[in-house]
Amino acid sequence: SAPPPLHPRVLRAFVCSLHLLGGGSAAPAPAPGRIRRERLGSGPASTALKRDRRDVASRHLLAPPRERTARPAGAARAVACPVSIPRRSLRPRQGEEVRIQGDEFWHMTRVLRLGINDRVELFDGAGGLVEGSIQKVDKGGSDVKLLEDARLIAPDGIQWHVYAAFGTLKGGRADWLVEKCTELGACSVTPLLTERCHTVAENRVDRLQRLVLAAVKQCQRIHGMLLNPPIQIADLQPVISQSKLAFVASAESPPLLSTLPKSCNEESGLLIVGPEGDFTEEEVNVLKASGAVPVGLGPCRLRVETATISLLSALMLWSDAHRQETLKCR
Repeated sequence: SAPPPLHPRVLRAFVCSLHLLGGGSAAPAPAPGRIRRERLGSGPASTALKRDRRDVASRHLLAPPRERTARPAGAARAVACPVSIPRRSLRPRQGEEVRIQGDEFWHMTRVLRLGINDRVELFDGAGGLVEGSIQKVDKGGSDVKLLEDARLIAPDGIQWHVYAAFGTLKGGRADWLVEKCTELGACSVTPLLTERCHTVAENRVDRLQRLVLAAVKQCQRIHGMLLNPPIQIADLQPVISQSKLAFVASAESPPLLSTLPKSCNEESGLLIVGPEGDFTEEEVNVLKASGAVPVGLGPCRLRVETATISLLSALMLWSDAHRQETLKCR
């Protein structure tokens, strides 16, 4: 028989370790709605489990209310479901089953109380999306039967890569920068090492990675954001040279909006922001010689995170407007 219709509040579970890159053409992005997504992470780890349990209360407040009335055996309900599966490469097809284990399985069974016939949507952060139904739950995990072939949703608009020297920021300001870049739709964030910001603490990288995953779930991104290893300006030069859209924040430079082209067919662009105290004059000259366009944000001196988010917001709005105009012309 046909599967029951998907409830509008069904969760789209984030499958980090499953490559849902099936064949076929890209499908249009789903219409925005009241949909939550959870991450399907890697295997369980004691420290990660403790960390994830700390934010269960806040996530549980957003979950659909539990049903208090009895329902007939076999009846389905579609609710939120965070899950975790082993790492492997495959092309999910309708009728196949995926094993859910780990921390997300704990959240699925202990917090959300999901069971047989509950519906979930799985996505891998790379455009793969597939709908499934829970078929079996035991002590070790649960089996989700796929109700359709995996769809591949292509990235939309210009993909912006952020290079920011935020290694010296304190008081959670670097966390805020990375989190908001994720929410705004940046394709990647890379810590930039400069003369005035020459290191990034190793213990900060893991925390930033967790913040990225949490922001991906919160803002319902189908495509995840990459958090790259730190890079030197010398290594950034060839990247700038190959890009036709590269902007560097610089004091007393022309406003960003006055430097944006009227038309653009590029698929990606770069945004470069310096450290506290700004780039040195030599660093600015190196970036300009590589092809980066200096842009400003008015007469006020801004913090690193403020300049980054302001410039990225303007670029995302410009990209979206340009994409809409392109669609109208087709």
